[in-house]
Amino acid sequence: YAAVKFFLFTMAGSAFLLLAILVLYFRAGAQLGTPTFELTRLSGLTLSAATARWLFLAFFVAFAVKVPLVPIHTWLPDAYTEAPPAGSMVLAALLAKVGAYGLIRFNLSLFPEASSFFRTFAMTLAVVAIVYGAAVAVMQTDVKRLIAYSSLSHLGFIVLGIFAFTVPAASGSVLYMVNHGLSTGALFLLVGMLAERVGTNDLRRMGGLAARVPVLAGVFLFMALASVGLPGLNNFVSEFLVLLGTFAASKPFAVVAVTALVLSAVYLLWAYQRAFHGVPAIAGAADDVSGNGHAPGRAEDEAGPLKDLSVRERLILVPLIAAVLLLGLFPRPLLTRIDPATSRTVACVRSGIAPPVGAGGWTGYAPSPGTCP
Repeated sequence: YAAVKFFLFTMAGSAFLLLAILVLYFRAGAQLGTPTFELTRLSGLTLSAATARWLFLAFFVAFAVKVPLVPIHTWLPDAYTEAPPAGSMVLAALLAKVGAYGLIRFNLSLFPEASSFFRTFAMTLAVVAIVYGAAVAVMQTDVKRLIAYSSLSHLGFIVLGIFAFTVPAASGSVLYMVNHGLSTGALFLLVGMLAERVGTNDLRRMGGLAARVPVLAGVFLFMALASVGLPGLNNFVSEFLVLLGTFAASKPFAVVAVTALVLSAVYLLWAYQRAFHGVPAIAGAADDVSGNGHAPGRAEDEAGPLKDLSVRERLILVPLIAAVLLLGLFPRPLLTRIDPATSRTVACVRSGIAPPVGAGGWTGYAPSPGTCP
């Protein structure tokens, strides 16, 4: 069911994208003499405001499905929950970034005037995703589904920063793509390791695990704090830049988005508390045959005591921990590569002129003469 749902949502969004690309292809043939799919030439087409806005919406729907944004997000919790841990990592850490990348690379590049026209609409959807994802995550008992909804909230921050049209927010969004992949991807990996040991993702069937798997508990807490946005860890820098840039552009949107930061601390720390502290609930869980739809837990008397992280698992997690710390304490090396491109993009979109997309067009800091202010 989750796979079919994901397929239908993705194909429906891609259909809009394909139609919009074909319109640009034939418009290029009419204006340039030769039909082309080359982005460099398509960005120079002269389109009426109405045409550009319809094409913007077609591109936007396709990428909004990939991010995803509310209300076309319903494939996300099912796909993230039903996929194996490796699949959930790929979906959260990589696939979702395709949508955010597409918004920057194609929507802002090809339709700068339409991007400005739909700015409030896009920021509203982003804020709804931020708050809705965080609020629904609080109510989850399946830890994998909880992280899926937290991912929806984080991705809303990325889209909010893209359409704030300020350099700090845009740079924060691009940096957030990297940081979200690290922290959320690591959480899905840890949940997979935990499920292998206890036989369930249901928080109600866990408890008291910190005493038996202390290293796993410690790494989970570390990644949860990174996802929450604890200063010194990677997500803090991204969220701070997005909120700073959004506050400068639109204070109401920034104020509403801040509420999700409080909720993120609630659902992630509460999930940690329910899984690793309190009264142990694993022993005897396999005896539950009530048919309530929850996977049975792992009874210790049947499979032996729970084992902490193996050497291989620790070697897998060490690079992720190091990257979270490095980007939290020293984000400047990455931001120095991001800022020139986002500065150029923001300047060009705010002026209503599409940024050049040829060689070096997105990396040079100063706009080409006659192209942007």
